[in-house]
Amino acid sequence: MKTRRWPEPRTVARAILAAAFFAAGVLHLLTPGPFLGITPAWVPWPAEVIRLTGVAELFGAVGLYSPRLRRAAGMGLALYAVCVFPANIKHAIDDLGAAQPVLGWVYHGPRLLFQPVIVWWSLWAGAVIDWPFRRRPASPA
Repeated sequence: MKTRRWPEPRTVARAILAAAFFAAGVLHLLTPGPFLGITPAWVPWPAEVIRLTGVAELFGAVGLYSPRLRRAAGMGLALYAVCVFPANIKHAIDDLGAAQPVLGWVYHGPRLLFQPVIVWWSLWAGAVIDWPFRRRPASPA
């Protein structure tokens, strides 16, 4: 009888992250309006930036599946997550400052707190870092 071997946790995490970034990239390209609405005013050429971020998400998602590109994709997606954080903050400020907030703190609080996790997840899924799962060498007896 064969023993079923489950995929490695990093492989599963990579697949989930790639799917999320791929979906977001498609949304950026097909329905840019909501993203334009949360883009800070200081971002030049917002429509072009939204298109480029969609393309970056697609390339990053695909790159996670290429062993040769995986590290670069992980670093790129982590950097992307850092760069879009001002848009997440603007989105929260605009929504929470409205007379009738649409999403409220139930969405924005966890979303803002999760951004550093997305940065870490991108680096870990891209095999850039091993923390905190690094295997420690056995100590001598």
